[in-house]
Amino acid sequence: MREEILAGGNASGAVVRVGDTVRKPWARSTPSVSRFVAALRTKGIDAPTLFGRDDAGRQVLEFVPGRLAMDGPRLSASDLRRVGAMVRSIHDASARFACHADDVWETAIPAPGDELICHNDLAPWNLIIGERWVFIDWDAAAPSTRLWDVAYAAQAFTLSDPARTTEESARDLAAFVAGYGADATMRAQLPSALVERTEAMYALLRSSHEAGIEPWASMFVAGHGEYWQNVVRYVTSHRAVWAAALTPEA
Repeated sequence: MREEILAGGNASGAVVRVGDTVRKPWARSTPSVSRFVAALRTKGIDAPTLFGRDDAGRQVLEFVPGRLAMDGPRLSASDLRRVGAMVRSIHDASARFACHADDVWETAIPAPGDELICHNDLAPWNLIIGERWVFIDWDAAAPSTRLWDVAYAAQAFTLSDPARTTEESARDLAAFVAGYGADATMRAQLPSALVERTEAMYALLRSSHEAGIEPWASMFVAGHGEYWQNVVRYVTSHRAVWAAALTPEA
């Protein structure tokens, strides 16, 4: 069957569509990630089914019809609450997942803890919107914390455009976090975590550029470095605005 190159990926290698399947490179972590995603599916999380390996040794995954969230109109407050609830469901299901001693996990940015296995890239470029709303590209799944994963997802979905007014971004952030059902502790910790997680992304790109580590090195000079530097400034300089938006009402 004809192979159609799927655009949008930066770090997972060549990804193609073949009929109703997606083919992508098989990594050392793929067996562990596949077992994790399969376990989430048994707990009600909608994620692409893995069908094994093809003759070329690639992963064979279900193709999920729809468009990427990043390619459509800005998500509404109700949409963001839905996405926040999706992230919460993933975390709650993951909390019941039992790791094996020989599991292999590969992720680009070290997490500050190992509370549970997280997707680590819950962002508009990995959310398919159609008849189903499905997060794809689970290859970077690895031990992390709820807060670290929520900080990344919340920033990606609500604080990703430094040109927006802080009032608009703060409203979106509040909607996402409300959908997640964050408690008072997470709400209090999130403004600082947003800064730290965003800084970590920029640091990955900068250090990879300095060391010549791909694909991050090329991404840094292709505009991603400048973009993330601006996002760091935006998220950091308005931390008090995000904190106010996340303060639970009395």
